[in-house]
This record gives sequence, structure tokens and C-alpha cells, in this order.
Amino acid sequence: MSTNHNRPLSDVEIRVKALESLLVEKGLVDAAAVDALIDTYEHKVGPRNGAQVVARAWQDPAYKARLLADGTAAIAELGFTGMQGEDMVVVENTLDTHNVIVCTLCSCYPWPTLGLPPVWFKSAAYRSRVVLDPRGVLSEFGLEIPAEIRVQVWDSTSEIRYMVLPERPAGTEGWHEAQLAALVTRDAMIGVAKVTHPNE
Repeated sequence: MSTNHNRPLSDVEIRVKALESLLVEKGLVDAAAVDALIDTYEHKVGPRNGAQVVARAWQDPAYKARLLADGTAAIAELGFTGMQGEDMVVVENTLDTHNVIVCTLCSCYPWPTLGLPPVWFKSAAYRSRVVLDPRGVLSEFGLEIPAEIRVQVWDSTSEIRYMVLPERPAGTEGWHEAQLAALVTRDAMIGVAKVTHPNE
């Protein structure tokens, strides 16, 4: 499944850009307000928040236990709350289980921790295929899961959103939280990638 950022814009994306331009041109929307909104979701409300949650869980066993028991409350401890993040369930990747999230009905997604959903997450191909052939879809992302590891697919709904707690990569013992957070990607928290050591 392609995640190429240099691909041509889809028809919907072209229409959105045209509508935005028209609204700005007519003075109905302030371009600076649009930029501020985009910046908020790209840099403030986004994968960096989730990465902080993951890094804290890797560093603090008590926090990790709270996170797995009540994701919503534990994530709120770090100040990450809001619409689309009211009811969070965090599932942990382990030596014998790999988790991946999807929303088969639409594109329910935990915005406060993961930011804006990627285009592929909302695509009909991902939403239908990852449930039927998770290993095949993960392989298209470059992630090969050994046969002995169980793949668990979690289907988000309007009531519950899921986030994956990835496995901590070997060789990061003694690292500070900020160093760990820098390794964590959005895709790893969706479950279509693993967190890797920089030297791998």
C-alpha cells in the first residue's frame, strides 16, 4: 500500500484546495486561521503527543499499567484530551502478538494522540483488506510478521478509538524520554510499522 507523499492529489483533495482558495479569496475564511489550524494538528495535536505517551509507558511501568487499564485517563495525565479522544483503548505489541488498528465503517481515529488520519487509513482498500488479510497489508507497508506471531486487528468505532503501544526497540536502555519519543512514528502507533533503533 503506497504512502508516497509525492503522489498526485486525489479529486477530493483538489476540490478541498479549490474550495479553500475560493473561501479565502471571498474573505469568508482567513488564510492565517487555516494555517494555524493545520499547524495545530500537524505539530501540537498529533503523533508527537502519542509518541510522548509511548515513551512514558516505556520508561514508567506504573504509567504503562495505567495506560493499558484505562487509556483515556492515562493519556489525559499528559494533557492530551479532546474530541475524537474521549474513549481510548491502548493495546500492547508483545513478543507473541502484533496489533493493528482500522476503522472499517468510516475513519474514526484518535486525533489528540495521533493527529490527522493518513489518507491510506481512510481508504476503502485499507479498511476492507486489513481485516481479511492483515499480514498481506502489513507486508505492503514493508512489515513482515513471522507466522508464529499472532496479528490482532482492532476496529475503531465512534465510541472507542484504539492506539498501539509498540515494542520498545533493543539498545535503548538508559535513554531519556525525549530520545525515546523521537523514535516513535504515527505508523507504529497504528500498527503498520515497528519502532526501530536509529542504527538498524
